[in-house]
Order: sequence, then structure tokens, then C-alpha cells
Amino acid sequence: MTKPRNTKSVINESDGAYFLKLVLYVVLGSLWIKFAVPVEIGSFVVSGVPFGLFLGLVIASHDHFQVDRKIEYAILILMTILTYFLPAGIVI
Repeated sequence: MTKPRNTKSVINESDGAYFLKLVLYVVLGSLWIKFAVPVEIGSFVVSGVPFGLFLGLVIASHDHFQVDRKIEYAILILMTILTYFLPAGIVI
């Protein structure tokens, strides 16, 4: 017998795994590499680079669940904006 082509496999994710992923994205969104002396680029002053945001976007883009990906992007961006104003990050 041959398997029908249009069948979708259902992948279930446990609540614990989902919660762990959310915690991972909260931590990644709060990772910053901040400069002790802000760098001036033209008229812009850069005080840090959101390293965790870029890493989190790469990880979230490979997620199998499309609905979860949108939530993960929102958590990453929200945490990045919140921690910009907080003393969180690695100072160089």
C-alpha cells in the first residue's frame, strides 16, 4: 500500500516544553552587549547591541509550529525593548 500524499503528521508539544521555550525566549530577549562608552555613528548614539534578539530570531525561525513562532517573535521584541531601559546585559 502507498501512503496518501496529502496527509499531515500531527506533532504534539507538551505544556512543559512550551513553557521552557517561552522562558528561553524571555532570557534571549534580555541579552544585550552594552558598551561602557556609547559609540556615536553619525548622529546616532549606540549604547548596546541586542545580541539575544538576533540569536532568538534565528532560533524562532526554525520552529515547526507557525502559531508559536508569532508569539515567540512578540516575546523577543517585547523583552528587548523592556531590557533596553534596564541595567541588564553584558558590559564591554
